[in-house]
Amino acid sequence: MGEVLKGRGCAWEFEDTGLRITPEPGKASKLSMELGERFVPYEALADVMVEPSARGRVMLRVVPREGADPVMSAATGQLQESLDPYRLVLPAATKTLADQYADEMRAALSERGPAERFLIAGPSVPRSFKAWDGEAAFDGQAVTFTWFSSGASPAKFTAGDRRYPITEIEGVDWHALEDARGSLRLRIRGKQALSNPNNDPASVVFGIGWGATHHSLPFAAAVLAAVQASMIEQVAAEG
Repeated sequence: MGEVLKGRGCAWEFEDTGLRITPEPGKASKLSMELGERFVPYEALADVMVEPSARGRVMLRVVPREGADPVMSAATGQLQESLDPYRLVLPAATKTLADQYADEMRAALSERGPAERFLIAGPSVPRSFKAWDGEAAFDGQAVTFTWFSSGASPAKFTAGDRRYPITEIEGVDWHALEDARGSLRLRIRGKQALSNPNNDPASVVFGIGWGATHHSLPFAAAVLAAVQASMIEQVAAEG
């Protein structure tokens, strides 16, 4: 391999051990630009396909194995097709070439079932974004929520800002902004989450213009990747 295929908003480079996805500034989706260049090992893929797309185009698409990518694990099926970072829309005339690359990638696939750990690197850190009720920041070691007096509930604002070290976090629940609602919630070890994220100090809530997918999803994925890495490190140290 080693060839490059350029499509709408992205270039895919087919290397010996994986696929390198590079977004094109000004043309790629905001989510793809926020994720930046990503290397996807073939061992992280469950399937490869070429499908028809709108306006007579074709789409080359890869499907990561369950549990192989922190971004898709955080998204839990909520991403709109247009935001899927694993689809490359191409002119219809390139279908034969797309089929060729698809065949070569399929031949490189091995295990297609769920992955035991992330095989694709998480988004870079540090990261931060503004939600409706506060700002979320992640430096690679801890998540910090700083509440806004204009948006935070009395319960959150009275409780004060929060800092959660990675070692205290079990997971992240991300709910895409839809109908002016959405949230990012940390699952804290040994604590029961409150039913209402507006009052849960381990959550930030989204609103129109606050907590957009291209900001909040990479944040959630970065935290997930760090949590898993910390757990693996802890098991290795205990073993």
